[in-house]
Amino acid sequence: MPKLPIFCFCLLLSVYAQSQSLESKANDAFLITRMVEKFHVQPRALDKTMSAAIYAQMLKSLDEQRLFFTRADIAQLSAFQYSLDEEIKGRKTGFLQLLTVLYQQRLKETDSMIEYLTQKHFGFTAKEVLTVAEDSSFPIDLNARREKIYKLLKWSIATDLAETIVAQESKGNVGGKSRQQLIDILEPKLRKRSMLSTRRTIKRLLQSPTGIGNMIGITYCEALAECYDPHTSYFSPDQKADFEIEIGNLPLSYGLTLKEDEEGNAMVGHLLPGGPAFESGAINEGDKILSVRWEGKEPIDLTDATAEEVYRLLSTEGGDRLMLSVKKSDGTMREVSLHKQRITSLAEEDQDKVKGFLLKGKNTIGYISLPAFYSDWEDNRGVNGCANDVAKEVLKLKKEHITGLILDLRYNGGGSVDEAVQLSGLFIDAGPVGQVVSRDPKVFTLKDVNRGMAWDGPLLVLVNGSSASASEMVAGTLQDYNRALIVGSPTYGKATMQVVLPIDTSIDLDHFDSKKQASSYLKVTISKLYRVTGMTVQKSGVQPDILLPEPPEADAEREADEPFALPPAPIAANKYYQPMPSLPIAQERAIAAQAMSRMDYFKAVASLETIGREKKVIKDKPLNLDELIAEAREAKNSDDGKEEEDQNELFTVSNPVYENQLLQSDAMLKEMNEERKKEVLYDPYLKVAFQLVVALIK
Repeated sequence: MPKLPIFCFCLLLSVYAQSQSLESKANDAFLITRMVEKFHVQPRALDKTMSAAIYAQMLKSLDEQRLFFTRADIAQLSAFQYSLDEEIKGRKTGFLQLLTVLYQQRLKETDSMIEYLTQKHFGFTAKEVLTVAEDSSFPIDLNARREKIYKLLKWSIATDLAETIVAQESKGNVGGKSRQQLIDILEPKLRKRSMLSTRRTIKRLLQSPTGIGNMIGITYCEALAECYDPHTSYFSPDQKADFEIEIGNLPLSYGLTLKEDEEGNAMVGHLLPGGPAFESGAINEGDKILSVRWEGKEPIDLTDATAEEVYRLLSTEGGDRLMLSVKKSDGTMREVSLHKQRITSLAEEDQDKVKGFLLKGKNTIGYISLPAFYSDWEDNRGVNGCANDVAKEVLKLKKEHITGLILDLRYNGGGSVDEAVQLSGLFIDAGPVGQVVSRDPKVFTLKDVNRGMAWDGPLLVLVNGSSASASEMVAGTLQDYNRALIVGSPTYGKATMQVVLPIDTSIDLDHFDSKKQASSYLKVTISKLYRVTGMTVQKSGVQPDILLPEPPEADAEREADEPFALPPAPIAANKYYQPMPSLPIAQERAIAAQAMSRMDYFKAVASLETIGREKKVIKDKPLNLDELIAEAREAKNSDDGKEEEDQNELFTVSNPVYENQLLQSDAMLKEMNEERKKEVLYDPYLKVAFQLVVALIK
């Protein structure tokens, strides 16, 4: 009998904690609206239209596959569809309380359903389909939910099975086995993996380290922020730390990397010297990861989990201290306590994020890849950013007597505007490089104040649809000055600037402490970025001088596709902007066209553009294995048809002498360097770029 009161007391504590968490997030939501009104460059009204947008975003975030909620649940939740503006203004929690109860209940039901549905063998001979209507709508009741879950599991397993069979048949690895024998061997393994993976995802939600109510509250604040514009975001302390890692701050880490064994199961990879895993003395490279448990939570089984799954789990909100269970090579088990720490050695290993090579052919051309903008925002000297690293790489390449330079900004999603200003200044003499419009009516000019150029020779910049923000600023500036030939496909189209602020309405933008710790933060769009010509890349992107097609599988999403993207509006050109003489664009376009006409890669891309567009048409999902095998074969044939050419007669790839000396002392870095050189050597876009920059040399 004594256990009952204790149990009831614990339950009351849990309910109280959840209620407190929801009240805290409701208060944060209210403060977000106040801060947006105060700081956002173009704030949106919190009204009924905004309410409907927040409601839709919440459902998308929590149940994008429309798998958990039934139509009856949606009928209850929809009572708040047009009143969330009132909930937020009044700091009310009615919607959050209802949503938390329903979501938690449906997650538990789904977990039980998956466990039951995956106990038996899946048959794939029937002509079943998961229709678009089923896939895109909420199930009518519990039975319809069970049927949809069954079909999604079956489709996932059958798709993996079809791809595996096609891959093994193409390599001749069937070993004399019939297709049915392969199915009998593979189906149980794939079914188990799908079951464990899906249940781990659900368990991660149910056992969120800071509580499911807190997780839903965070999602609520995120949805609200996202409805102002695509780049205004709500951050918890962990999310702010992750964002700082992306822009170059020293990261918090458990100090280990992940890899997979031959069966695709997660294992411990490299241990970072000085990191928590290294210092524990109980973890070694090659240990198999069995489970993870946060303080006060049940362990999550990671048997058969992939490295990607484990990485997602270790990145879970609030998870900075955990117990990791591993299996050693001798079969013994160890449970190790780890706590995230800031690891200097991790940053030191990754400090050279800029990578340079020599492309030696008719001419020696320098090649610099900058995959991301970064800066150490805690370093006031400004010497640990990407612009400084590019400058150092230019000096190395100049010592090798290069006659032209290629700067690769493909897939570079941007970052620090200050770094973009400095990077632009490496290639132009002093002058304006951009313009900024905020709530203040006065236009602010971004300037390169340093005379001279790190490189004054022929310059080509490679961009694509994933080049965004700071990358677009650099490309646009160099294009406006006629300083570089811009080559590739239209860029993403983001021309707004953000700042991360603690959630505090009393903040003054000119004097706030950016390092001040808080329980939550807001990344808010405070200004718009313009080119020196007065034009903006907002929604339209930088249009290359030389257009190269993107492959059919490339993600075509742009800023213009975002529902709440801010509209573009030009301003006056900067009166001090003086462009250099025009580049021979027409001549370069002819060279590019001729180069692509000789390359099998671009011929294949042109022929597959229509197929690529057709793939985006939403269709019913077949559950019949024969149909899925046919689809897998067609996809494989398409991939085989656009394989990159395996030869390059234009140039060879080598490292600067200085870097060669460093590589000799580190076998791992040397191996990674050789792989990177191969990528550069066989990159079809670089083959075209090489010919274009050679043509610019006088």
